[in-house]
Amino acid sequence: MRIRPLDPVSDLDRVVGFYRDAPDYWQMAEGRRPGLEYAQRFFTDGPPGCDVSRSHRLGLFLGDQLSGLAELSFGFPEPEDAYLGFMMLGDWARGSGNGRVFLTHLEELAAKAGARWLYLAVLEANPRGRAFWLREGFQSTGLRGEMQMGDKFQALERLSKDLSRTTCDNREQ
Repeated sequence: MRIRPLDPVSDLDRVVGFYRDAPDYWQMAEGRRPGLEYAQRFFTDGPPGCDVSRSHRLGLFLGDQLSGLAELSFGFPEPEDAYLGFMMLGDWARGSGNGRVFLTHLEELAAKAGARWLYLAVLEANPRGRAFWLREGFQSTGLRGEMQMGDKFQALERLSKDLSRTTCDNREQ
C-alpha cells in the first residue's frame, strides 16, 4: 500500500477511472454516476473559507491501482481546525484495514499542521460510513443539517475527533 499526493494534471485520468470503477458512494449520495466533472472537482472543492493551496489531495494505491481518495483541508469550521471533506475507498479495498491506515495518515498530516480537531460530515444515508467513523474515535458534535446533493436531498451529521491524542512522531509539542 502506498499513499501519495495526487496531481490535477497527471492523475486526473486515474481519478476518473477510480470513480468509474467505484460509483457506489455517488449513486447513494447524489443519485448519479460520477464522471469527468467529479474528478476535476476533487482537485478544487473544499470547505468554505479554506485555502485550497493548503489542502491535501491524496490517493491510496494498492499496487498500481488507485484504490482510495481523500481531501483534507484546513481552516474549517474554525481557523485552527482540519476538515476531512472526502475519503472513499473502492469496494475492492474495503474490509482489510486500508481505511484505518488511510485515516491515520490523514490524522497525522492534520496534527503535524497544528490542528487539534478533525471534522467531517457523514450522510444519514450512509450508516456503514458512520459506523466506520465512530469506530475510529469520531463523535457527534450534535450539529445536523440538510443539503441538496445532485438529484437527492441529504441529511448530514458533523462528527469530530480530538487530535491531541493522535500519535505523530513529527508533531511539534
